[in-house]
Amino acid sequence: MRSADGSRPRGYLTPSGPTKAPWLGILGTALAVTGGAAVLAAAVAAFTAGISAAVSSLSGWFLIAAFFGISLLVGHVVGRSNPSGAIGMFMVTYAIKVVGFAVILFGIGTPVWLHREWFALTAVGAVVLWQVAEIRAFSRSRHLIYSDGTDTAREGGADA
Repeated sequence: MRSADGSRPRGYLTPSGPTKAPWLGILGTALAVTGGAAVLAAAVAAFTAGISAAVSSLSGWFLIAAFFGISLLVGHVVGRSNPSGAIGMFMVTYAIKVVGFAVILFGIGTPVWLHREWFALTAVGAVVLWQVAEIRAFSRSRHLIYSDGTDTAREGGADA
């Protein structure tokens, strides 16, 4: 099969491999989408309810970003050496985070300055947007399904 633009040597297409470090790309996408929404929510909160509402809004986003971001970072670290083990580590990390999250919330309690409504609104919005961004970014990454044991394709031959 020949490429339309002839960008490859002699105009033949070459196969592409999996996305390198997909977890970091997913993390970046999710942080950008939810971070932008959180800044917008904080601006609305500051305008309508004051600076402590804006800080509460950003705190809700930060908690969600940290909660979900840790999993993606663990997936990146584990996925480099053992791609099939990344999903298992997601599960272990999730269990540890849920327990840690509960300990932090019950241990610290609710600060006096926290606006519960803005905190909860931004946190729930961040969870929904994070999941949407994560799924969209994951669906656009390339994953190797079958191992290419050896490269036997000849450039320009019948296999190309």
